[in-house]
Amino acid sequence: MSRFTYTEQDSRVRLIVLPVFLLLLNTITLGERFWSDWRVFLLTNSLGFILYFGHWFVNNAIALHSHRRFPSYRQAIRRILITTSLAAINSLSVTLLIMWIYSRLGYPVAVSQQVWAVLFVFIMVVAVTAVYEGIHAFEQWRHYFMESEQLKKAQLQSQLEALKQQVNPHFLFNSLNILDALIEEDPTQAREFLNEMSSVYRYLLRSNEQNLTPLSSELEFINSYFHLLRTRHGQALNLVTHISPQYVDHQLPPLTLQLLIENAVKHNVILPDRPLTIEIATDDRAQLTVRNNLQRKHIRVASNGVGISNILTKYRVLGQGTPTFTEDEQQFVVTLPLVAA
Repeated sequence: MSRFTYTEQDSRVRLIVLPVFLLLLNTITLGERFWSDWRVFLLTNSLGFILYFGHWFVNNAIALHSHRRFPSYRQAIRRILITTSLAAINSLSVTLLIMWIYSRLGYPVAVSQQVWAVLFVFIMVVAVTAVYEGIHAFEQWRHYFMESEQLKKAQLQSQLEALKQQVNPHFLFNSLNILDALIEEDPTQAREFLNEMSSVYRYLLRSNEQNLTPLSSELEFINSYFHLLRTRHGQALNLVTHISPQYVDHQLPPLTLQLLIENAVKHNVILPDRPLTIEIATDDRAQLTVRNNLQRKHIRVASNGVGISNILTKYRVLGQGTPTFTEDEQQFVVTLPLVAA
């Protein structure tokens, strides 16, 4: 949107309204002379177009300033009153100026015609402001709807990716083998393992029901998810959390931590003599950091980058700060803004 454009339809509205406005205004102020003398018709229309074309941009600047000052729909009445008042003052000033110029050119305007002209201009200002507010509200709704659909798509995509990771044959085969072994060796641990699996799948299936989830809920899910990974990888995989109590009610997009942990497990070596440690911590700036020691697999792992892309898309559509991803020779660090509840 350009500097003096109020809505995306501004040029179209101006081209439609301005010629009609000038014809009606000049008819009111000049009467029969306006239509009977082609020189008067051309001169007054040309002069009016120049002055009112410039005045239109001033009114747009007024409207834009009002929207920046009072952006909320709860402030709509105050915004409309201020915009209408200032635009009316500007429009009436230009109208009085143009009638003065007409009189200097030898086309004096009677007092009664001046009154009707002022009333007409005021009505036009109110009407155009109402039209622009309607167009602006529609455009805002359209942008919100598109962003909402984009967010839903990103959520469903991340949910699908997470489910694909957990229901692929390799994961199920390993999990069922582990469960089978535990049933004979340690029925209590087998029951715990099964409960954690149930918690993981339940969270995955309902994760697209909301745009944001409390950090406490996400961490509870991660504990269940990590229990499955830990049973599979043993002591070679470690999770460390340092979460300040003041941030447990802050929010973040669901499945964000799962995607990051899955990414770390997928791309790094996990061996008893080379353990992988993942740390989740908060800082004093309401940010969540997820870091892991870097020990890349020598064999390149197929990855489409959907996980990180979805995290970035969700934060962008939600209008939150942008997550950062940094890497050096020792570690990979992701910093996520937390959203106050």
